Amino acid sequence: MISLRKFNLLSWMREERQSRKLILVIVFIALLLDNMLLTVVVPIIPSYLYTIDDAAANMAKNHTTASPHTPSGTFQTIVSLYDNSVRVTSGGPMDSTPIPLGQTQGVSSSTSALTPHNSTQPDCPKADDQLLNENVKVGLLFASKATVQLITNPFIGPLTNRIGYQIPMFAGFCIMFLSTIMFAFSSSYTLLFLARSLQGVGSSCSSVAGMGMLASVYTDDEERGNAIGIALGGLAMGVLVGPPFGSVMYEFVGKTAPFLILAVLAVLDGALHFMSLFSRQSQKGSSLWSLMKDPYILIAAGSICFANMAIAMLEPALPIWMMETMCPRKWQLGIAFVPASISYLIGTNIFGVLAHKMGRWLCSLIGMVLVGVSILCVPFAKDIYGLILPNFGVGFAIGMVDSSMMPIMGYLVDLRHVSVYGTVYAIADVAFCMGFALGPSAGGAIAKSIGFSWLMTIIGVVDILFAPLCYFLRSPPGREEKMAILPGEAEREELETEF
Repeated sequence: MISLRKFNLLSWMREERQSRKLILVIVFIALLLDNMLLTVVVPIIPSYLYTIDDAAANMAKNHTTASPHTPSGTFQTIVSLYDNSVRVTSGGPMDSTPIPLGQTQGVSSSTSALTPHNSTQPDCPKADDQLLNENVKVGLLFASKATVQLITNPFIGPLTNRIGYQIPMFAGFCIMFLSTIMFAFSSSYTLLFLARSLQGVGSSCSSVAGMGMLASVYTDDEERGNAIGIALGGLAMGVLVGPPFGSVMYEFVGKTAPFLILAVLAVLDGALHFMSLFSRQSQKGSSLWSLMKDPYILIAAGSICFANMAIAMLEPALPIWMMETMCPRKWQLGIAFVPASISYLIGTNIFGVLAHKMGRWLCSLIGMVLVGVSILCVPFAKDIYGLILPNFGVGFAIGMVDSSMMPIMGYLVDLRHVSVYGTVYAIADVAFCMGFALGPSAGGAIAKSIGFSWLMTIIGVVDILFAPLCYFLRSPPGREEKMAILPGEAEREELETEF
């Protein structure tokens, strides 16, 4: 009886490994965790780095006020840099900002990041050089993940064609877990930068292998669009939950807690990865260079890049701009992104199905214009409530573009190249990463040099000007050799690409 049950269990696992629904669930969860880790740092890092830098500056200016013969004071100062539970409350909008224990006394009002409790001035950081310099530091840190992912993608795409999608997916999970642990316990800019960069390697494995896996098992164009729309819902959920989850946990528990929770979820995700680890495939697809020369693929990739560059520029610059102009609490820095996250989730689910019916080119064109208009409206907000409508428009429009262009990448390969998808989704991920690499790094420098408003104007105009190019995706021509494939050869090609 026991052996029979074991046989039934093994048979069930083998069947489930081949199940398209299980594959969709694996990709959904992988994208969810990746993007939760991607966005949970958005409200944490700017405030955390500013606190560290301000504390270091105060210690340098006030080192004479601390007794060098008192070991307990030194110990408390060191520990406080790791623990956000020690706080100075001033009663203003930026209360609960962590201040090292050794600095709670003897810090003059002219050197403190906070205004004294009995002051009538707003309780928020001054828009000085220190705060403006955070634009560059935060922008480079946020861009490091996408930059590493951008470099890694051209290698991951062909690799998945040779060894299959499962091993890269599992490797991505392992790397993501390590990156999450590093985020939890890193207390310096260098270690945070390294953790963010390491995440880029894991994201490359998960994104390229995951999208390629979906395209290979959902061969019908409409079904593929629906499946990719659902998978992008995992991305949207990660983007939705990440910022408010990170800001609330950072405000009330500390920096370490949200990353430890994500690490536990990543371990649970490993079980699903393990179930699909043992199948293997070898495929010969079109070369990376031949796909990169395809103008239709480049237009689709450009749409993904410039649409996501808008939110990539917004993520590091918006919290700092809010700190300058709105004096928000820490949890509000993350809540500001909730409208964009909710609307992205709505957009990907609606247009994953609707884009196929209305025309993916038209859906993407409208989305690009809407991204540009929404971004142009962001600087006009006077408080956090004024950000709701522009951010909602940004997220909804990016959802339109992603849910249209990701399926069309697979369609273009089917129409014009060999139906093997690892390399083309590596290109799609490269486009996505270029947006998130160039966006924060260039955006931080632009925001510092000419201001946040001009930064939003530049990217908004770029998106609007790029939108008409989507018209060329209306009816892309097929390659003659692809159109001439005999029915029997087409069936054989489909069997070779079967998961």
